[in-house]
Amino acid sequence: MRQKNDHTAQQVLRHWREEVPDDRLAHLVRDAARVLTKSLQLRLAEHDVSFGHWAFLRVLWVTEGLTQRELSDQVGLMEPTTFTALKAMESQGLIERRFQDGNRKKIYIYLTPKGRDLKDVLIPIAEELNEVARRGLSESEIKVVHRALLGIIENLVDAGAV
Repeated sequence: MRQKNDHTAQQVLRHWREEVPDDRLAHLVRDAARVLTKSLQLRLAEHDVSFGHWAFLRVLWVTEGLTQRELSDQVGLMEPTTFTALKAMESQGLIERRFQDGNRKKIYIYLTPKGRDLKDVLIPIAEELNEVARRGLSESEIKVVHRALLGIIENLVDAGAV
């Protein structure tokens, strides 16, 4: 598996360095995100956490007790997708769903101790990957990239593209 991923990453590098070094920025951003995502997926899998669950865990580590709809909104996924992910996370013992105040319509999502404990394991892995990604870049280059990507997001939001 690792060899296939290395080959794919090498193809991405060759594409950008040799084939189309001046291709559209959107493609470069997509490929960078794809390589970062794949790198994180491999690291999460070592702890039996799927990449699809990562976003939910990150939100819940900050704010527990959200409804399924609120969690969907914060993660940016449709409710059926969230429902499926939460069902799997519940079966893994990462979260529990609770009703509150006698309201049987709204389900609130809480981490289990197992889900909470993963924060101390997974956050350092993500931070280490971020350091790997930044390797060889100066602080000023990192600030420029950060500012540029934020500017791209702002421009697209302002243009009503999202």
